[in-house]
Amino acid sequence: MSHHHQQQDDEDDFGHSLTSGYKPGEKKTISEYHNLDADDEALRRWKESLGVTNAIAATGAGSHADDRHNVVVLELALEVEGREDVVLDLTMTPDELKQQTFIIKEGVEYRLKVAFKVQHSLVSGLKYKQVVKRSGVRFDKTEEMIGSYAAKPDTIVKKFLKDEAPSGMIARGKYDVRSQFIDDDGTIHKQWDWTFQIKKDWKN
Repeated sequence: MSHHHQQQDDEDDFGHSLTSGYKPGEKKTISEYHNLDADDEALRRWKESLGVTNAIAATGAGSHADDRHNVVVLELALEVEGREDVVLDLTMTPDELKQQTFIIKEGVEYRLKVAFKVQHSLVSGLKYKQVVKRSGVRFDKTEEMIGSYAAKPDTIVKKFLKDEAPSGMIARGKYDVRSQFIDDDGTIHKQWDWTFQIKKDWKN
């Protein structure tokens, strides 16, 4: 099986996959972002005036530390028909996220969805990537195009195509995942590690 080739460093897991024919432009000037610091107070008042507009906004996203980030990733959710979403709150710290485990029933049809905000300027070619390993060996690699978005106050929810969880005794067990939000400029907006377990049923 091709997965058993020489192990690569984690940093190489995602590789480089810029949109075909796309040439990254110059980096946006740092001063452009520093100038936003002066508006922190105005941003805070603006956010308060919006109030809590939906359930996702109530997860605690929008802390002052997030004001300077252009893309704020709020949550990753597993949507299964007839069940409540299994939600991973991405406003947690990296260490907290490492402790999080999704339980997925084997063979079930599911859809991943992500919720995020674009706060200050256009983001171009935003992608979600994930590398799944089992016992240190790469098991699966996924890349989903999210798209290009202008800054706006609304939370954006992007649903991916339906997929089916593996099934059978061999498929059951723990999988380690590294996820990443990256744009066509190569800017990594969010990267985190987490795990999921394929089990015979949702509870055990």
